[in-house]
Amino acid sequence: MTKPFLIAEISSNHNADLDRATDLIKMAANVGFDAVKFQLFKIDELFSKEILDKSKLHRQRKNWELPLEFIDKLSALSRSLGLKFGCTPFYLGAVYELEPYVDFYKISSYEILWLKLFEACCDTGKPLIFSTGMANAMEIKNALAIISRGKTKDITLLKCTSEYPCNPENVNLKSLETIKRITSTYDTGIKIGLSDHTRSLGVILRAIHRYELDAIELHIDLDATGVEFKPGHCWLPEEIELLVELLSDGQKADGTAYLGPTESEGKERLWRSDPNDGLRPLKEIRRNFSSHE
Repeated sequence: MTKPFLIAEISSNHNADLDRATDLIKMAANVGFDAVKFQLFKIDELFSKEILDKSKLHRQRKNWELPLEFIDKLSALSRSLGLKFGCTPFYLGAVYELEPYVDFYKISSYEILWLKLFEACCDTGKPLIFSTGMANAMEIKNALAIISRGKTKDITLLKCTSEYPCNPENVNLKSLETIKRITSTYDTGIKIGLSDHTRSLGVILRAIHRYELDAIELHIDLDATGVEFKPGHCWLPEEIELLVELLSDGQKADGTAYLGPTESEGKERLWRSDPNDGLRPLKEIRRNFSSHE
């Protein structure tokens, strides 16, 4: 199988700092991602007034917002480095503010019930990625019904567990089989992937190789100082480098369907046991062998 499309979820780990945001994009390109993704939200349009009035913790997320004026610069840098640039719109106006700059939209698991957001994204015709999170089968089908009526034909559905960090036993990878059965009934070829919250190499490798996924989304941070790093679900550069190296090694190991000696085994073939006496090497080698001492 081919390497899955790797998405670096930068989320709010930019800390509202343009230089830090650009460094995160450069890191994503250096370690082997195919795309980067940010989030565009305004606290007043993300949480209800009742919650903001009562919760200082949620009001403080004002500091997590991505300044709108960063978008064009981040998009241009990403594309110059060969990365797709995506963003999650958390209010309807964000869909249109992002449209000139994004290669794809992403709808988070928490917004899966807000079908107007799906409609707005699909009306642009741009590729759409969305996470299932806490959704049940009917809620996923409701989203897919809206998508199927829109202009967007490039769809990726990401299985995820909305736990930060997510314990491996809560990932439930086998539900990917159910998701594949659900999506197989739609005319559009829907790609299937995983949005990871585990920060576990074992989970990612199992997901890719057992379930043949098209895409993997990882939350990333630069140096463990991002505003979302503390819970423990964000990958650091050295961890991502190891994952990409393991995926690359795995691909190289596939080889071909040819059954026979590899080129590297050529000389060793002659050191097999001779069929006449069972001793190594073959007699033709014994006759011409010179001491290696």
